[in-house]
Amino acid sequence: MTGTQPDEDPDPAELREEAAEYEEIADALEDLVTELRDEPVKESRLEGLFDEATTSDPRIWNIVTAFIDVEDGEAIVTDESKLAQGKWAPEIVEGCDAMVTIDVQRGLMPDDFKYLVGKKLQEELEAFRERAATARQRADELEASDG
Repeated sequence: MTGTQPDEDPDPAELREEAAEYEEIADALEDLVTELRDEPVKESRLEGLFDEATTSDPRIWNIVTAFIDVEDGEAIVTDESKLAQGKWAPEIVEGCDAMVTIDVQRGLMPDDFKYLVGKKLQEELEAFRERAATARQRADELEASDG
């Protein structure tokens, strides 16, 4: 048989490019975590998420999500959306680099918001760093087996 097989090894260069993209997302999320920690919520890129999470009627909405794209190394919050029940449509999730979701909580204090969202963003960026390390390790293994 010829052609690309589903179990065929990926190109190490592509894996390294993928790892670099994951690192760029992780770095941008880390900058966002730092901003959230150091700046007032109302002056941060996550102000919209805070507003939606703290002012939405919890009898109608149960969660709110900020969708994040990374462009030129910067995390851009492209949208905040509320959800009553269920899950986000796959095309919405696939259209962003990262997302952070919290429960709607009227009266949530800014420091509590910073803690909750900072923790979720930290977990997200660590997952991206882990994906980057895995991709680099796989590229190293492939290069070693070719040599």
